[in-house]
Amino acid sequence: MRKLLVFGLVTVFLTVAAATAVAAFNQNFGAHLNGRNERPDPRATQAQGQALFHLSDDGQSMDYKLIAANIENAFMAHIHIGPAESTGPIAVWLFPGTAPTPIPLADAQGRLDGVIAEGTFTAANFVGPLADHPMSDLVAAIEAENAYVNVHTNDNVAPTNTGPGDFPGGEIRAQLVK
Repeated sequence: MRKLLVFGLVTVFLTVAAATAVAAFNQNFGAHLNGRNERPDPRATQAQGQALFHLSDDGQSMDYKLIAANIENAFMAHIHIGPAESTGPIAVWLFPGTAPTPIPLADAQGRLDGVIAEGTFTAANFVGPLADHPMSDLVAAIEAENAYVNVHTNDNVAPTNTGPGDFPGGEIRAQLVK
């Protein structure tokens, strides 16, 4: 009986330890982007997207894939730091890449459907409020529901904000969740 109790306690301990290790290092985050989530004003658009993220086992890098449908004239996309009900500063560039450089507006014309960006970033790619911070700070912001992904569009014709494909402040967005 005593051996059974010890075996049971060891099994419980190992199960808890394994679950904690998986929770700490095998983290996935995502968001379903749409125009209703844009702030300060929701956008009337058929565009939508998926943002998928996977934290590396060592917690030092994050793989990502940004997928969009029915979106035109996308010229940049980011992770921003901020709550769902307001806007916030850029923390990580995702599209056209992790360097803080938008696509020239003249080159951003046209419809995108499918994977528009994918890659890996580290804390060295952080800008704005996360510059010089560790990856754990981004993870903490996501877990606190204080980070969102947003895709910006512009048709390169004045005035701006005239409809789908022309929302430089963002056309689709969603909070990142675990």
